[in-house]
Amino acid sequence: MAQRFGGKHSPSAGGGPKTSHAPARIDVDPVGGRANLLFLPAIPLVFTSLNDGAQSLVLGLAGAGVLTLAAWILRAGLRAEVAFDARKVARRPAFPRKMAASALTGLGTALAAAAHLNSFDVMAPLLYGISAAGLHVAAFGIDPLRSKGMEGVDTFQQDRVARVVDEAEKHLTAMNDAMKRAGDRGASERLAAFQNTARDLIRTVEEDPRDLTAARKYLVVYLQGARDATIKFADIFSRSRDTQARDDYLALLEDLDQNFAARTRKSLLDDRGDLNIEIDVLRERLSREGVLSK
Repeated sequence: MAQRFGGKHSPSAGGGPKTSHAPARIDVDPVGGRANLLFLPAIPLVFTSLNDGAQSLVLGLAGAGVLTLAAWILRAGLRAEVAFDARKVARRPAFPRKMAASALTGLGTALAAAAHLNSFDVMAPLLYGISAAGLHVAAFGIDPLRSKGMEGVDTFQQDRVARVVDEAEKHLTAMNDAMKRAGDRGASERLAAFQNTARDLIRTVEEDPRDLTAARKYLVVYLQGARDATIKFADIFSRSRDTQARDDYLALLEDLDQNFAARTRKSLLDDRGDLNIEIDVLRERLSREGVLSK
């Protein structure tokens, strides 16, 4: 759907609530051309295996299926790696997708080689498979093997945070999907600014799970309400282009943005207060032991 150009001199530039001054969050899909190209080898493998007998056909089809599965798992692994890198506190992936994709690529290549060999030589397909798996690892790397920022963190509490964060991200994704139906550039940009503020709070809770109790209302109840309001706005605006509905929705986003930002600032101030208390207690103890003069 075409979108109206928005800028300084556009008719809607002065209307509606002001957008947040928070830096825009730019999400880039980590799945690039290299990963997508790995879907292609399965296509010629299928066609070149059709006329070489039943054994060649079965091996060729199996190799094509394994190579396609490897490319699909690689895409998920690349996205999981970016999510891992974006967080200061994160567990290592439970299932090493990139490494599994490398192994499957090697297996698929070995099956493809066996399908086109006229002998029962096992060594040649094995060498081809090992080489393909090694090149795959060199091109895409391996999965994170260690968790980061988990030292001294209560794993039970971290699991609770992970569930809340996953639910919050689902709400944010649903809001994006609904906004596409509205086709309004200004509302989309304002929604993106609010999501940026919401993700700041998400990252704050991830880094300090003690904030979960206070932030849970924001990440579950408020985000669910924002999701429902976004869906309703998209349904109304896509049919009637109702400017009053647009203004009301933008005002809601403005209120939510301010509330989420205030909650994040309070969490950071509480952390700073806890740090000051620990410093004062440490100084008092050092003074009593004669290590630090008052």
